Amino acid sequence: MNVKFKSIKEEIRILGIDDAPFKEKGKGRTLIVGTVFRAGHWLDGVLSRKIKVDGMDATKKIIDMVNKSRHKPQLRVIMLDGITFGGMNSANIQTIYEKTGIPVIVINRKKPNFKNIKKALEHFPDKEKRWECVEAAGKMHKVKLNKYSLYIQTSGILLKDAEKIVKISCTRSHIPEPLRAAHLIAAGVTEGESRGRA
Repeated sequence: MNVKFKSIKEEIRILGIDDAPFKEKGKGRTLIVGTVFRAGHWLDGVLSRKIKVDGMDATKKIIDMVNKSRHKPQLRVIMLDGITFGGMNSANIQTIYEKTGIPVIVINRKKPNFKNIKKALEHFPDKEKRWECVEAAGKMHKVKLNKYSLYIQTSGILLKDAEKIVKISCTRSHIPEPLRAAHLIAAGVTEGESRGRA
């Protein structure tokens, strides 16, 4: 069942989530950062949790981040930078939507190679559970943004509404501002300074 948007306002509250860099595969924990934005214009808050590198707790931690936040009543959409965080810690967007009641939009800069993803999961003992997260993200849809294109996956929202939200949140680059800011903050906190483009 999709959430029905009567109208999509220019100040729609979006939570954008990205992960921080980490040192070693399969070891320790890394940070995930969520930024609460009014579309692509104003930053209203920052949330964070720690997840296991190459673990399977991203879904649970994102749900906890959302449900315990004072910003939740205003949130209309959750945006994820891909579905894997901290290496191969996969998030199930259907479960996130079901447990929070907030629609999810996954942003991919490039169309993922699912054959390579499945191959990368082969050495995990719970590879079937991880692949379920990939399948749960559903069909990939191309969104054109002037010279650039993004690929999105959704849960709990109509495609036309998701496309509109993505477009109004790309104010300073071809990446939605909530994700761009989350990336910069996560890298800056863990590395001392963010490097490169978000």
